[in-house]
Amino acid sequence: MFAPGFVFGLVLLLILRADTSAGADFRFASYVHNHMVLQKEPAGAVIWGYGISGATVTVTLCQDQETIMKKETSVKAHSNSWMVILDPMKPGGSYEVMAQQTLGRMNFTLRVHDVLFGDVWLCSGQSNMQMTVSQIFNATSELSNTAAYQSVRILSVSLVQAQQELEDLAEVDLQWSKPTAKNLGHGNFQYMSAVCWLFGRYLYDTLQYPIGLIASSWGGTPIEAWSSGRSLKACGVPRFIPSDFVTGPSEYSVLWNAMIHPLHNMTLKGVIWYQGEANINLNRDLYNCTFPALIEDWRETFHRGSQGQTERFFPFGFVQLSSYLSATSDDKFPQIRWHQTADFGYVPNLRMPNTFMAVAMDLGDRNSPFGSIHTRDKQTVAYRLHLGARAVAYGEKKLIFQGPLPEKIELLADKGLLNLTYSQQIHVQRQDDKTFEISCCENRQCKWLPALMNTFSTQTLALNISSCHDTLVAVRYAWATWPCEYKQCPLYHPTSTLPAPPFIALITNQIPGNHSKVAK
Repeated sequence: MFAPGFVFGLVLLLILRADTSAGADFRFASYVHNHMVLQKEPAGAVIWGYGISGATVTVTLCQDQETIMKKETSVKAHSNSWMVILDPMKPGGSYEVMAQQTLGRMNFTLRVHDVLFGDVWLCSGQSNMQMTVSQIFNATSELSNTAAYQSVRILSVSLVQAQQELEDLAEVDLQWSKPTAKNLGHGNFQYMSAVCWLFGRYLYDTLQYPIGLIASSWGGTPIEAWSSGRSLKACGVPRFIPSDFVTGPSEYSVLWNAMIHPLHNMTLKGVIWYQGEANINLNRDLYNCTFPALIEDWRETFHRGSQGQTERFFPFGFVQLSSYLSATSDDKFPQIRWHQTADFGYVPNLRMPNTFMAVAMDLGDRNSPFGSIHTRDKQTVAYRLHLGARAVAYGEKKLIFQGPLPEKIELLADKGLLNLTYSQQIHVQRQDDKTFEISCCENRQCKWLPALMNTFSTQTLALNISSCHDTLVAVRYAWATWPCEYKQCPLYHPTSTLPAPPFIALITNQIPGNHSKVAK
């Protein structure tokens, strides 16, 4: 026989343990945290977490102890997760988010404070996205420039791989934080992305409301690691073959599983992406499929995961590959640049709707201590990206956000000229005899020859094609690993100073983007 006091004490201990366990099992998702930014109107922000199956969860949004709204839901049995969608909120803050779990007589409460509403952008890719502010030009000045940007909040995802899709992040390197010199410059390739931060800062200068930035990138990684099995299968990606440009995780889907999919319940405004170098020698010819497929799959997954709150075709921006000092003179880098546009030469296009691109081939950095592939001018990269975002994501009219591209190519054989008419005004910064090339063919044997820039006006440019004594079939521009020195490419837009992007075009079709395998 047990003494009554002993039995009572044992029962009390079991109750306390049950309460403690229930409390430990009730939590927000890993990235629902103090100082976070939630997506503003017209979408509703998603708040979710984990709890005890069958329990009721009430989420309350408060400001200055005043209740703004309440949402109630139940914890799902199969996943032990709960989710609510807040009513659309105007930008601003700050607010407190409180979640209360009720199960019988048990009540547990969670709180996060200093929550803002604004636009949330996810930044992903490889090392050029991963570079921190401490690694870029004018780092000291940039790191000290945070006081005016306390409403631009940052979050950095830990470097994790997984064989299966995770529902929540396994780790977070930097929880939602206000920007400081320390968390923006936390060593090389650690914590916060410089491109991501500067992009958000430029957006804040224009929009003047909170911006949330999530950095989830890993150096030396191919697109296959960031792609779901679904999108890789759609492109017929073969079994993995090691590549010398791949220095990070390369197993298919492992970063999608661990660093992107866990965010898919979040309501986003858009994504920016800086990747491609690791695919120079890995499935390069498939990049014109794998990249558009990644965009489509991320869009569909985030739309579904947020219960339709993230736009189905949310804006997706990317950086076209910069320059690289290579010992070889092959055209692998130009091919990736071309494939990044799905072989159109520009975005948005039919295969890549609602996208925008920052051309970076003129930002080569010969003396970068991190290697020439890592240009330190991330300010210009981010500025060009933010112009695309303003035009495509925010609908700003009459804003020049991309450089001039030919809209008509006319062969004037009797004059020995190839005439290019551009869609915008052009500024010829310098003339050379190597940036433009023509494909000259005889008996099905083709070779690329330099074409000297002859004459030009505000929107037209003539190339001297006298070096071709046979059949002229194609023309290309800036088709090189290192097309020009820093901001010294031949063609720019006169007022925006945006560089003309690289292109390749058949002369017969006279429209850039109709063919990507001319004169190989």
